[in-house]
Amino acid sequence: MYRVIGSGRSRALRVLWMLEELDVPYEHVPAPPRSGDVVALNPAGKVPVLVVDGTPITDSTAILTYLADKHGALTHPAGTIERAQQDSLTQFLLDEFDAALWMAARHSFVLPEELRQSAIKDSLRWEFERSQATLVRRMGHGPFVAGTEMTVPDIILTHCGDWATAAQFPLKEAALAEYLERMRARPAYQRARAA
Repeated sequence: MYRVIGSGRSRALRVLWMLEELDVPYEHVPAPPRSGDVVALNPAGKVPVLVVDGTPITDSTAILTYLADKHGALTHPAGTIERAQQDSLTQFLLDEFDAALWMAARHSFVLPEELRQSAIKDSLRWEFERSQATLVRRMGHGPFVAGTEMTVPDIILTHCGDWATAAQFPLKEAALAEYLERMRARPAYQRARAA
């Protein structure tokens, strides 16, 4: 059985959702970042951590990729053009969506108060809006971000959409808003959110 460590209000939600989509059993330990349970497995104190046979795996994207490859689901096979396109989209989302949201979070509540720069959030919102327009041009023709099959980028993008809403980063693209509505309606997503 897998053990997921991290609050469902963090990137751990990505892992919980993936496990729900895969319909595999897991234990959830909703520990906050930098808590004793987390630091014991990840010296950086970051969540999520997935424990597999006593071995911790850190970083949500690494965990999602591991689970997708291990279970042969929510991914394209390694070495295919489709996988290269999937990985390209994943990297785009991490660079353009996740990074902007994380930087905003750092300057909102993560960094010591004397190091926070609230003005940076204006430029991050501007970048986030530009990235949405680029993403919409990259989206495939189908219900998922890359077309007809759900893959790892769908989980990352939906989580970033949730994060953007909570951080008051406007979602300006109608196609993106419609996509997020579809993804949030998935039963596995709903189960993960409830956890």
